[in-house]
Amino acid sequence: MLYALLYKLHTIYFPFNVFRYITFRTAIAVITAAMLTFALAPYVIERLRRLSLTQQIRNDGPQSHLKKAGTPTMGGILILTSILVTALLWMDLKNPYVWIMIIATAGFGIIGLVDDMLKVTQKNHKGLRPCYKFAAQIILATGISFFLYHNPLDPYSTKLSVPFFKRWLIDLGLFYIPFSVFVIVGSSNAVNLTDGIDGLAIGLVAIAVLANGMLVYISGHAGLARYLQVLYLPMTGELTVFCGAMFGAALGFLWYNAYPAQVFMGDVGSLGLGGALGTLAVITKHEIVLAIVGGIFVIETVSVILQVLSFKLTGKRVFRMAPIHHHFEVKGWPEPKTVVRFWIVGILLALLSLSTLKLR
Repeated sequence: MLYALLYKLHTIYFPFNVFRYITFRTAIAVITAAMLTFALAPYVIERLRRLSLTQQIRNDGPQSHLKKAGTPTMGGILILTSILVTALLWMDLKNPYVWIMIIATAGFGIIGLVDDMLKVTQKNHKGLRPCYKFAAQIILATGISFFLYHNPLDPYSTKLSVPFFKRWLIDLGLFYIPFSVFVIVGSSNAVNLTDGIDGLAIGLVAIAVLANGMLVYISGHAGLARYLQVLYLPMTGELTVFCGAMFGAALGFLWYNAYPAQVFMGDVGSLGLGGALGTLAVITKHEIVLAIVGGIFVIETVSVILQVLSFKLTGKRVFRMAPIHHHFEVKGWPEPKTVVRFWIVGILLALLSLSTLKLR
């Protein structure tokens, strides 16, 4: 909204022309989202506490987490509000990709909100039944994937881009829809599984979205895409601003979510952010790169799958506790050390994902 208003003024006063540049609006989006989060956080945290919207701790989780009972949860409302308000202020709302990202972020966030509300009202950590949660996620992701499959703006609508190779494209045809659903739903739940200790998930989201923002900008810039020999996807460059909003909101929330956390994001935050990352990857043909830059999310998910399969088939556990961040906690790693070490790995994976630009 502000973008459209301010950019029109460039005919009267030329410096307003700066608002046409994606890089400028991305920087403004980072600042806006962070400032909104800082401004709203004290009020939101206090309201969550007064309404008794507090964390339900798993009985089978690390014993050190029992002291976290009573910490306000559903702070993801704060994150998503900052992202969506910032997007509406600084993005070109005539761009259809903007609305896809808004719908994905809000839609997965609402699913998480229902899950969180059930956990609080039923006074347990289970919340929404998994079959209902997955059904809602699959329906939403299918709608997004179906739109993108028939997207006239995308000349590579059914193609899968393979990193490290010059324009190596795999045409998935109709299989593109279930593949995209898998990426979006998988990303949403992977972030959700990673959100288990203070600051871990939101820090990794900030790292992942920063790397993805660079890749998105390049893919949406004809000159850079041609120079680096990556797919040029018209109109997707605008999503760099959305990445900026996500990054700013993540930084703002991390201020309150860092150890010891004053608020948890809850499923409303983790499902919403994960769904946004997955949708962004599908739109910009970075599905495989997402698995690299979000490698920690993948490892966390695989650790849960291995733990469940091993216990059901052999009666033995692969890890002391799953997801894998709990394994290291049980081994004796202090919570802040676990978080920082996982962030370090996340940064290295982000750099590896960016290296795909030159190794083509």
